[in-house]
This record gives sequence, structure tokens and C-alpha cells, in this order.
Amino acid sequence: MESLFTAAILGLVEGLTEFLPISSSGHLVIASSLLGFEGPKAATFGVVIQVGAILAVLTLYWRRFYGLLCPKPGSSSFSGLRGILLLILTTLPGATLGLTLHGFIKTLFTPLSVSAALVVGGILMLVVEKVMAECQNDQPTATLDQLTMKQAFGIGCFQCLALWPGFSRSASTIMGGMILGVRRETAAEYSFVAAVPIIMGAAGYDLLKSFALFSGADIPFFLVGSGVAFLSAIVAMRSFITILKSNTLRPFAFYRFFIAVPVYWFMVS
Repeated sequence: MESLFTAAILGLVEGLTEFLPISSSGHLVIASSLLGFEGPKAATFGVVIQVGAILAVLTLYWRRFYGLLCPKPGSSSFSGLRGILLLILTTLPGATLGLTLHGFIKTLFTPLSVSAALVVGGILMLVVEKVMAECQNDQPTATLDQLTMKQAFGIGCFQCLALWPGFSRSASTIMGGMILGVRRETAAEYSFVAAVPIIMGAAGYDLLKSFALFSGADIPFFLVGSGVAFLSAIVAMRSFITILKSNTLRPFAFYRFFIAVPVYWFMVS
């Protein structure tokens, strides 16, 4: 297996980009290529270390997840059975489509396709921001507790865009939330929370299919990568929410345009 330094760098890249609308997969392509860590094992590692980022969500939003399991009596907010149902409605479209089209989705992981996803996603972000600019402060859904079943399912449908490698799950869910009447920073927070079931499922499925590629000697590599992803994801999420309280998604859209060329270059090489 590669060095623990490689695991740490990839974990840092994963943690910093997983919850930002800039495509963690695109950045991992560049980092992996620069470090000379490529192939089937590298692809699976890139999926599995997402667990570290998910643990960061569980840590920052532990009260939300605790409320799902142990809701307060009479609560009608994002907790208990209602909260679980909201997450199921958001997860179901992407999980169903992902399992159905798993083989086809793998064929989309090409330089041109990933770069195109970065550009298309960036354009859509600019369009959504322009359309929603005048009504963001009037968006009726200002907290997760106000999220409706219809909005949760709609966000799940938008999340299907993330099955296109390079599009970004965070970008698709945040844009979907904004279009459906959710405040920008609230949509980002729900994007974090909704990532837990879909990413845990994807990581488990990918690891199961590629289990024969690994041995016990690889465990330290996974632990280091996941640990660094955990710490860096906490910093990234806190910073992202702070930024969105006073800024739009436009800087991230322009950054996607900037990164599309190097992603294409490194995937070709």
C-alpha cells in the first residue's frame, strides 16, 4: 500500500471538498494523480474515506441525529419518525437510480464527462443564484425544522444530478433546496445531514464489491485517511455555513470553471 503521507493528503482533500459545491471526486483525481496513487484500490479508497467526513457530520450535528432516535414527546420538527422519513424521501431517488444505473455511471467517469459536469454545475449555480437573488431573504423555510416532505423528496430528486461524476452532491442538493424555497445556509445544513445515509450506503457497497483488493495491512492507510478527512471536514463545514450567511454560491461556481481544465488534464494523463 502507499505511504501514510499519501493517505493524509487524500484525506485532507476529501474532507475540505466533500461538503463544498466543487466536486470532491474532481479534486481527488488531481491529488491522486500528483501522488501517483491510481487504479481500482485508489478509487475505492476515495469512496471509503468519505466515512471520515460523515463522522464529522455526526459530530457537529449529533443533537439532530440524537433527536431522530430519541425525539421529544409531541415534537413535530426534524426529529423522530418525521425526521427519519424526511431523510428517507431525500435518499430514495438517488439510491434507487444509483443502484439501477451503477454500471452506466462508472462509464461517465471520463475526463470530458467530469470536466463537463463541473462546468454545467457551475453554470446552473449562477442561474439559480440569479433567479433566487431577490427572494432568498423571503424563503419560507429558514430552519431544518420547517422542512416539508415535498421539499425533502424534491431535494432527493435534485441529488440525482450528483450521479454524474463531477457534478457534486452538495451543489445539487443546495441548489435543489433553494429552488424549493429553502434558505441557502439551511439548504447547506440539510445537505450535510442528508449526506450521511447516501454516502454510508455508497461507501459500504463499493467496499463490499472491492473487498478482495485489500488486506489487514491496508487498515492504517484507511484510518489515517479517514481521520484526516474527519478533522478537515469539520473545518470546511463550519467555514462554509459562515460564508453562506453573507455570500452567494457564485465564487464556488467560478472556481468550478477554473478547476475543470486541470481535472481534464490530470484524468487524461
